[in-house]
This record gives sequence, structure tokens and C-alpha cells, in this order.
Amino acid sequence: MSAMTKAGEPRYRRIAEELRTAIADHAYGPGGRLPSEEALAAHYEVSRGTIRQALMLLRHDGLVTSRRGTRRVVLHDAPVQDFAEMQSFARWARSIGETPQGTVIRQAWHPSNPDEQHHLRITPTTPVLRVLRLRHLSNRPAMLERTTYPEPVGAIVEPLPPDTVSVTEHLERAGISVADAEHTIDLIRADPEDAEHLHCAVGDPLLRERRRSTDPAGIPLEWSEDRYLPGSIAFVVHNSLASTPLTRHLNS
Repeated sequence: MSAMTKAGEPRYRRIAEELRTAIADHAYGPGGRLPSEEALAAHYEVSRGTIRQALMLLRHDGLVTSRRGTRRVVLHDAPVQDFAEMQSFARWARSIGETPQGTVIRQAWHPSNPDEQHHLRITPTTPVLRVLRLRHLSNRPAMLERTTYPEPVGAIVEPLPPDTVSVTEHLERAGISVADAEHTIDLIRADPEDAEHLHCAVGDPLLRERRRSTDPAGIPLEWSEDRYLPGSIAFVVHNSLASTPLTRHLNS
């Protein structure tokens, strides 16, 4: 069997999604063991290498242990993607059974403005790559993403094809990973550019997420403002006496 699905999606990604769904449905339970690589390869009629690629995705998401050559142990059931997490748009879309798509409308290098200098911790003379990207969920417009990248990250993002589905995954393959993200969520009225690409009316309410992501050393990787159509996304916040990740701020 081909390593690609009929839709052109790598086979290992489809296998990973099926295993992720099984874990979310408590098919194995925390501490349970997945079938062996050999058994999974026989079940899906693929090579063990394809199975290892699928398991690598599950390991990256913290769902299974990382030891090769033994049956992977389920660490916990599928995590809820909530307010505080920094999952990529593509991974989030796949986790809810949607097909993510992305199209770069424009991108270019610019001198950084004061807001970008503050959030990316760069000097006024440092150029930044600004990217306007339209995101779709299964061919439906869902979000308009305005992302600014500092120079080292922008140099990796700039040559990517305009229909790249997941920039995050490309950065990870280049050795750049997100360790932390700060999110600010509010409402904003659609401007003419939003209306053009999201097929809404000027002035319609949009859910806005402003996000700064940093690497394990705390170095900013991106500063982004994402505007979602109503009904395309919801954020879940879990608070307790031991942990309160949500803080309130007046809109500026």
C-alpha cells in the first residue's frame, strides 16, 4: 500500500489521527500499552517505518512514551486544547476532525515598528517578516492570521510554499520549537481586509487572539494577531485554587 492516502496526505499522519482518536476514546486507558509496531504495521498494511513516524507525532503530543523497540505506553488520555496551550492551527484542526488549509496572501520584509520591537525584543534597526495568511477549515474560511517573525525565523518561513499547511511543523524540522506562548483574547470589528478574505461584512465581530510564542530559552519566535469568524473556534479555561492561568485585562 502506498505511504500516501488518496487525498495526498502522508499515510503516517492518518494513522496517527486514528490512534489519537482511539486514545481519546479511552481504548487503551492511562498506562495501557499500544499494540506493537509489528502488529500496527500489519493492521494498517504499511512498513514499520511508517508506524514509527505516526508514533513520533503521538510522542510529540505527549500521548505515549518514546522508547523504540517496546510497546508504547499511553501516558494519559488526549489533552484538552484549552486557553493556555499553544497548539498550531493545523494540529488543532486535525484534532477536531477538520482538514486545515492555509494560503499566504502577502509577505514581505519591513522595518520593525515599536509594537513588534517590544513583543519580539528586537532593536529598531532589525527587519521583520510580516505574513498575512488565510486559514481554512475543510475549505471554509476560518481565520485571518497576521504574523510577524524575527529575522532568524523569518528566513526559514519566507521560502515555504504559499499553501503550506503547518508552519510550526516546518520550524520543528529546522530545530525550532515553541516552549511557551502568551495569549490575549478579545473581540474586534472586521476591517475591510478582514471582510474581503473572510467573506464577512465590515464591522462584523471577530474573535481576536494575539499571541507571542517563545522557544525554550525564552527567545520570541513570532508575534501574531489571528482573527476568527464567529463559530469557528472556542477557548476553554480551567481554573482551580491551585492554578489560575486566566488573568483579566482592560482592552487597550
